[in-house]
Amino acid sequence: MLSIKNNSKYLAIAILIGGKSTRFGSDKGLYKFRGKPLISHLLDKIYQDDRDIFIVASSIEQVQTYINKINLKNITAFIIDDNSIISDSTLHTPIIGLYSAFNELNNLGYKKAYVLSCDIPLIKKEVINYLITCSMNFECCIPQWDNGFLEPLCAIYPIKKALILTEENIKSKNYKLINILNKTWKIKYISIENTFKRIDEKLVSFININEPLDLKKLENL
Repeated sequence: MLSIKNNSKYLAIAILIGGKSTRFGSDKGLYKFRGKPLISHLLDKIYQDDRDIFIVASSIEQVQTYINKINLKNITAFIIDDNSIISDSTLHTPIIGLYSAFNELNNLGYKKAYVLSCDIPLIKKEVINYLITCSMNFECCIPQWDNGFLEPLCAIYPIKKALILTEENIKSKNYKLINILNKTWKIKYISIENTFKRIDEKLVSFININEPLDLKKLENL
């Protein structure tokens, strides 16, 4: 890991980059959009002097690739996926990244984690700041569409509680991210259409890149 900054341990930001990117065909986080990697667009939006930012990778090899291709000055550390909890080493699922992030951040003393995927380059600073502000009064804050669909990879979680549920779900081979939520938590479901649209009119913050065709949508926006 890179050296840890001595900042407040209330909140850490964890960016997941370890997906297989099967539909996209290459590592999405490093794909260049408007002259720089997708993840660099995200880092530019997130960075503030008092924020600790961790990148959660699938392997040491992936970390090395990122070290060679992105600016590291705003990154606190890399976290490597902990595959010791699974029996199938070929399994690729975001919940492994979540478990690895929660486990490491819990060991470092953080209370909450703002989890993001690396493929939402147009996320607005206002959306990021709104979620972080809401987290002061709730254990978990998660965007929700009117149809009930949640955005678990743009959400803030209570680390200790989420770590327990994430581990339980992995061991029971239940990999749906929404299952790490617990009804006993104090959760704020934030309406995307009614709340976030006020600060992000076109809702570009929630456009993620799954395949090359999606990049054309970004260009139009």
